[in-house]
Amino acid sequence: MRKVTVGLVLSLVAVMAFSFAAVDAGAADMIKIGFNIPLTGDNPDVGASTKNAAEMYLKKTPKIEVGGKSYDLKFIFDDNEYKAESAVKVATKLITEEGILGMIGPQSSSQAVPAGDVANNFATPMISPWSTNPDTTLNRPYVFRGCFLDPFQGPVAANFATDELGAKKAAVIYDIAADYPKGLAEFFKAAFEKIHGPGSVVAFESFTTGDKDFSAQMTNIVASGADVLFAPQYYSEVPLIVRAAKEMGWTKPILGSDSWGSGDLMGLCGDDCKGYYFSTHYAAAGAQGATKTFIDEYTAAYGKTPDDVAALTWDSLGLMIQAIKNTGGLSGDIKADRSKVKDALASIKDYPGITGAMTFSPDGDPKKCAVVVKINDAGKFAFFKSVCPK
Repeated sequence: MRKVTVGLVLSLVAVMAFSFAAVDAGAADMIKIGFNIPLTGDNPDVGASTKNAAEMYLKKTPKIEVGGKSYDLKFIFDDNEYKAESAVKVATKLITEEGILGMIGPQSSSQAVPAGDVANNFATPMISPWSTNPDTTLNRPYVFRGCFLDPFQGPVAANFATDELGAKKAAVIYDIAADYPKGLAEFFKAAFEKIHGPGSVVAFESFTTGDKDFSAQMTNIVASGADVLFAPQYYSEVPLIVRAAKEMGWTKPILGSDSWGSGDLMGLCGDDCKGYYFSTHYAAAGAQGATKTFIDEYTAAYGKTPDDVAALTWDSLGLMIQAIKNTGGLSGDIKADRSKVKDALASIKDYPGITGAMTFSPDGDPKKCAVVVKINDAGKFAFFKSVCPK
């Protein structure tokens, strides 16, 4: 009986050893990319757009070749609940437990800024497709972004309000508790007052994340005599702000930012948002070439036009994969390979993204143009003009 037991144990050990070897061999031929995204919480459409674009990418490109060796791509999606603390936990888990080579996201600056700190501390390359706040990449060599920055977007909006809308006085409403709207509101204010003089932003009204009643702020804005209202808020908040403004008698232009282009803005806002403008990363209407191909394939797969989050995710994934290929080969030492990918990302020049060509600055920020779109009578985001850095 003892001999049988010993033989059985030895056989089981041999099988387990073979199984673990097979798992390790499989892992050695696999590249893991983590996605730190909001699948629940206040802006789940942002996470859905990210996941849609990523799954479409993976279906088209399930394998890549690096240094003459073929690797399976594996994407790991984790929910940050649209919370800063959750984004930090997700980043830590993806890096330390899942063993990802690189991370895409978070998207929103409120999560990307703290998660970027984690990625940099763990020396893991991260690309935030949509975070425009400068702090996301500042002094973080492992953190990159796929979009323009708010110090550029703020003046774009201020100049547009002046040149196209004829505004001499402006009002601003923003979430003081969120990095993205707070930072962009301040950049807009500085740029507008540089053009029109101190005090030309006649109302600078704030609220806190989760607020639903904007009547007090709108009372002040309407009374201020402003010619335009700048509202750098997310798609879920814009309809509430627009309706509150109209209920208080506001009839002048409302100008938005790139956060308007995500999610189901028109499904939530409808006719109330038609005729307004916002700065963003690309315009789906009238797109050509690779951008049109992406839009057509995404629309066929998901039954809706891809928003800027989806398009920027596609580009950010492309950048990450291109950098991995540019390493010339992976060693299997995850720390060393992450460093090689970081260096390769920093060296990318003129990447042909569907949201525009990209070359990274030493700070991990691409030099890119912005697009201003108008929400037309059909509720579509129609190209109005392009504004490029000087």
